[in-house]
Amino acid sequence: METLLPLATFAFVSSITPGPNNIMLTSSGILFGFVRSIPHMLGITFGFGVMLVLCAAGIGSLVLAVPAIHVVLKSLGSAYLLYLAWQLRSMAFRQDADTSAKPMSFLGAALFQFANPKAWVMAVTGASAFLPLVQPVWFAIALFCLVFCAINLPCVSVWAGTSAVLRRYLAQPLWQRMFCGVMMALTVYSAIAIWM
Repeated sequence: METLLPLATFAFVSSITPGPNNIMLTSSGILFGFVRSIPHMLGITFGFGVMLVLCAAGIGSLVLAVPAIHVVLKSLGSAYLLYLAWQLRSMAFRQDADTSAKPMSFLGAALFQFANPKAWVMAVTGASAFLPLVQPVWFAIALFCLVFCAINLPCVSVWAGTSAVLRRYLAQPLWQRMFCGVMMALTVYSAIAIWM
């Protein structure tokens, strides 16, 4: 049980720092508000929880050890981030207020975790360094996932919540375009950083 505090600390630091999920939630909070972003937040935590179970069971190390699988995951993650950047560009230069854009769904956010290299690194590192040494093993895995997910959800929610507060300040088209431009640049950077 003495590993729970280091696990909680690692979960907090890795969940609250910028990455593809938090950048997407910032955009979602601005564009759609906090309430409409809730399925996205829940999808991130659920998908990441499934990934934690797989990594704690040893599958995550196999995925990262096989270069071909790693390249496929990086490619999917980069392609999706570039798609999101294009969507942000379209929103920035759209003149009408009525858009057909929708926030990411629960399922989409959950599945994106498997193409998110930061999520894989978090899950593999967490499982290899902070899995509680208790018996039975299924209890150790459940405890590991529960602690990580209980910390992850509030952390990702901070990004959507903070950006939703900023939403009212971005009512003017010029500020919206500037915000979308910055978020587009950060999203493109995230897509490139996957390969660094």
